[in-house]
Amino acid sequence: MGVRLVAIPPGLCYVLGRIAQLVPTLVGVTLFAFIVIRLSGDPTSVLLPADASEAEREAFRRAYGLDRPLLEQYVRYVGRLAHGDFGVSLFQGEPALRLVLGRLTATAELAATAIGMVVLVGIPAGILAAVCRGTIVDHVTLTLVALGQSVATFWLGLMLILVFAVAWRLVPPSGYGSAAQIVLPAFTLAAYYLAVAARLTRSGLLEVLAQDYIRTARAKGLAEWLTVLRHGLRNAVIPILTVLGIQIGELLAGSVVTETVFAWPGVGTLVLDAILRRDYPLVQAVIVVLAVIYAVLNLAVDLCYAWVDPRVRYR
Repeated sequence: MGVRLVAIPPGLCYVLGRIAQLVPTLVGVTLFAFIVIRLSGDPTSVLLPADASEAEREAFRRAYGLDRPLLEQYVRYVGRLAHGDFGVSLFQGEPALRLVLGRLTATAELAATAIGMVVLVGIPAGILAAVCRGTIVDHVTLTLVALGQSVATFWLGLMLILVFAVAWRLVPPSGYGSAAQIVLPAFTLAAYYLAVAARLTRSGLLEVLAQDYIRTARAKGLAEWLTVLRHGLRNAVIPILTVLGIQIGELLAGSVVTETVFAWPGVGTLVLDAILRRDYPLVQAVIVVLAVIYAVLNLAVDLCYAWVDPRVRYR
């Protein structure tokens, strides 16, 4: 009696292969985080009083295993990670993973609001500019896109606070907890990515609208908006989807400046404080958690390709 082999669908093979690729990626991330944070200096110079004796410093290093050889420290660190142990914060004395997850909610709210602005404003602006190519609408859109990609984030945040919070008093200048408090930091964070989405949507849609099948759809009398959205945007959306997927990861990892300007209690301010205090376990936990989120988002974007464009197949 022969053994019957079960064929694995190509899509599932692709997902399993991508998940397997995460292992060496995360190992590389842990090694990078481990080495770079230790190049920042001795944590005892920050966490202990300036007049602490060398014996006290040695006792501190011994208590946290910092007196061990670097290779041994790394092997122990990876071994703890395999069991879900990210270590204890040197400064706060709490599990590093708990501190990161506690701040991740605020950062996720900020990033979700920002990416919502990108999708609801940036993509429609790019569509409008492509449809109205060469008109005043197109020129204004391109000007705003150039400004959005060139203005520094910290400067934009400060200007928004001065105008909308200080001068006009429409929204709070900082803080966390209400819908009004998220408006300014979310727009500040989204400004650059909004401009990128609008420019990419415009260029991709212009290329698609010049294709023969678009002219055929118009010749058949199909409504212009239906031609643009159904036949044009759907065929131009893959590069947009790719960039948006990358942007979501960047919004989570790159919000340090925005969170600092607006006193937003997210991962950005947490990792900045941890770096200044040389809090090894906390910095490493932030890097690993964000790397996992980034990798998962990239996988989700890849899987969305087949849903958006049926011509895409995974082998």
